Amino acid sequence: MDRRQVILQGATKSFSMFGYKATTMEQVAKLANVGKGTIYNFFTNKEELLQEVVISMIRDMKAEAEQTLSPNASFIENAHNGLMKMLQFREQHLLFAKLIEEEKAIQTPAVKQMLVKIEEEIVTFLADRLRLGIEKNEVRPCNPDLVAFLLLKSYLAMIVDWQLTHEEALHEEEILELFKETIFRGIANGASE
Repeated sequence: MDRRQVILQGATKSFSMFGYKATTMEQVAKLANVGKGTIYNFFTNKEELLQEVVISMIRDMKAEAEQTLSPNASFIENAHNGLMKMLQFREQHLLFAKLIEEEKAIQTPAVKQMLVKIEEEIVTFLADRLRLGIEKNEVRPCNPDLVAFLLLKSYLAMIVDWQLTHEEALHEEEILELFKETIFRGIANGASE
């Protein structure tokens, strides 16, 4: 039995159920079925434990997004599929949902820091794909970091924010068409449209 992994699983459950602020090392120990002291053999404090849990979640999110990419697909198709998968992962992951809820309600600094880390990882993932698209001449020369940030925030607005002010969510096809006709058209070289 890998005690470190068992502790991380217990911490993930606790953070998902109770949030960061309400999670205690005692709860993590109980959920992991280890002594509280055992946790401190692997992790200095609760914040370090949260960081490890989030890093693991990011790894899983990137792996799922990578699986949607196809060498035969255009940059636009790959960008859309990868981004949608990462955003779906964010929406479905209980831990991520709990962290967002806590950050909005309590504004815990450690939670805000982890949400920023997740966003940075998504932007880096997208920027790397943009750089590859530029190298393959599928994407016009641009600042990949800025465009990746624009893509992420725009997708979030269409997926999450739209529903706050409209009765019906947008379908994935509608979002893709909107982005093809606007942002993707602006960054794609003619051959990859």
